[in-house]
Amino acid sequence: MEVHLHQARLKNDLLLRALARQPTEYTPIWLMRQAGRYLPEYNATRAKAGSFLKLAKSPALATEVALQPLERYPLDAAILFSDILTVPDAMGLGLYFAEGEGPRFERPLRDEASILRLAAPDPAAELRYVLDAVRETRRALAGRVPLIGFSGSPYTLACYMIEGSGSNDWRAVKDLRTSRPDLLHRILEVNTRAVTDYLNAQIEAGAQVVMLFDTWGGTLGTAGYEEFSLAYMRKIIAGLRGAPSIVFTKGGGAWLEDIAASGCTAVGLDWTVDPAQARRRIGGKVALQGNLDPAALTLPPENIRAHARRVLDAFGAAPGHIFNLGHGISPQARLETVAALVDEVRTYSRNLRRAPA
Repeated sequence: MEVHLHQARLKNDLLLRALARQPTEYTPIWLMRQAGRYLPEYNATRAKAGSFLKLAKSPALATEVALQPLERYPLDAAILFSDILTVPDAMGLGLYFAEGEGPRFERPLRDEASILRLAAPDPAAELRYVLDAVRETRRALAGRVPLIGFSGSPYTLACYMIEGSGSNDWRAVKDLRTSRPDLLHRILEVNTRAVTDYLNAQIEAGAQVVMLFDTWGGTLGTAGYEEFSLAYMRKIIAGLRGAPSIVFTKGGGAWLEDIAASGCTAVGLDWTVDPAQARRRIGGKVALQGNLDPAALTLPPENIRAHARRVLDAFGAAPGHIFNLGHGISPQARLETVAALVDEVRTYSRNLRRAPA
């Protein structure tokens, strides 16, 4: 995917330049789940909304929380505030959040009839609140930084849709994959249509970059990953219109070359991947995003700078790196440690670029 830098008229276009593997003054940084529970202002807005779902379904409040981390830290991108499970919710599975237990579906896909009835939603209708949040957030940013839209991958969405909630072993998913792979493929085909339409609608509404969160693809073996996850993400990427794409498979380090060949603009790396090896394996083909262990943000701020330098040294000064975490920021992250991380990435990566070769 070609990255169109002129599309945005941005005051800060470092993310787009890094995605295009063009030189940047410093390494751009944003954090997965940067608008979230570690921020007191987020918790206050969520309390005002009354629930996570009410917050996510209010474009005004979703915009408010998407901008909160940028008010606190000089980050180089904003990300839409939403949830990956909005898509299966729009398919009629009945998303709700049980206190202390995370997301659940009232009507998981447990029989052939419900799977055959499944249909991709019309994003302009069933997911209009998300598209309104994209429009409002883009407007509120006023060209400050790029806006990232996102979706869960077809396989990750299917895991929740079949299991009905999160799981330690995804037993129902594995049982279906073994006993009726045809039905799992049916779910994945519908999800692929749904995600392609959803991401294109986000792009049309103003998202300048889109990201696929393949959180559970890494639980598949090599043959299973290609068949049940990557093949479908490849179809989505081929169907995207006019925005660069980032693919993040947690636990996907074994398949970096295959992910890089999917057509995506950038590959997200989790914290288990060696950045120097990733550079050698795929860094000439795509941009790389990552990959600090989120647990480091629970340390005192004086400790984080060395961690940030190690990540930056491993990626090196060549263009095409976006600093991020190897997974989402935890609610236990320290505010002052996040501030120190952002400062160190900016300062140290500037000096890295000035250093003689």
